[in-house]
This record gives sequence, structure tokens and C-alpha cells, in this order.
Amino acid sequence: MIFKLFQKQSRKEDIADDLYRQIVAAARQTEFYLSYGVEDTVTGRFEMIILVAYTFFHRLKQEDEDARELGQLVFNRFFQDMDDSLREQGVGDLSIPKKIKKMAQSFYGHVEAYDAAREKGTDALAIALARNIYALEDGSRPEAAGLAAYVEACEEKLKLQSVEDFSKGRLHFPEIEPFQAV
Repeated sequence: MIFKLFQKQSRKEDIADDLYRQIVAAARQTEFYLSYGVEDTVTGRFEMIILVAYTFFHRLKQEDEDARELGQLVFNRFFQDMDDSLREQGVGDLSIPKKIKKMAQSFYGHVEAYDAAREKGTDALAIALARNIYALEDGSRPEAAGLAAYVEACEEKLKLQSVEDFSKGRLHFPEIEPFQAV
């Protein structure tokens, strides 16, 4: 662990760090917490980072090996951030691997649920989002439909960005619009 302090990050790791910071910035848009009712807690913020990161990773899924390698570096950075956050919260060294494993299982569970829901359409995605972000089994949270629309907006915006842009650390997410109950 201490030797990491003396290692220099590679250029790709620096880019992955930049991309991860942009994912976090998108996940911290205040509208998610003020207008969409996502809890402004460690758990709520973790859920939003997963959601925004999911859209980025989903975009890279069909790309070449270099793009997937970049995605893996961003993923590694994400979990390094989770490790760092746990340490800042005072979690002991022996407990961190268990908590990181639980976070990784949660991440993969979310990805699986979101992928399956996206195949069924926007309403199914809203139900999956309600289940994961709001802890509601019936999907009765109207804000979840707005989050599903945001995922679709991310998908559209990310399609317009090239892998070359990503490999230069450029990543753009849409702004989340205030929630409007229909």
C-alpha cells in the first residue's frame, strides 16, 4: 500500500481519473437530490455514481479492446475512490475488502438489472431505477421515470462522442432537468 505513494500514474490512468471525475460531477448534479428526491447520503450518491457510470460503461461495451481497457481503468478508479472513501470514514483495514466486495456485487447487480430493463423499454427501466435508487419494489415513484429519461438522454449524448474523445479525457453528460410531475 505504501509503495503506491511513490508510483507515478500512467497517462491512461490520468485520463481514467479525469473521466471518473466527470462521471462523479454528473452524478452530483443538485437536481438529482433536490428535484428527484434521491437521498443526499453516502448511499444516494453511490447510487447516482453507479447510474451515471453505467451509461458510460454501456457506451463502451461494443467498442474495441483499447476502449474497453479505458473503461476498466475508469472502473478501477471508481473502486479506488470507494476504498479511499471508506478509509476516510474510519472503516478499518480488515473490513474494507468485505465492503468493497459488497459494493462490487451491488454495482454488477445494478448493471444486470438496468441492462435487462433497457431491453424491455423505458417503463421497465423506471421500475428498475425505483427499486435500486428509491428502494421501491412497485416502481411507484414518478421521479424514476424522469431518471429513466435521463439515462436515455445520456445514451444519446454519449453516442455523439467518439472513443477518441474519451481517450483524451473528454466526456460530456447532459444536464438533468428539474423534475416535472405529469
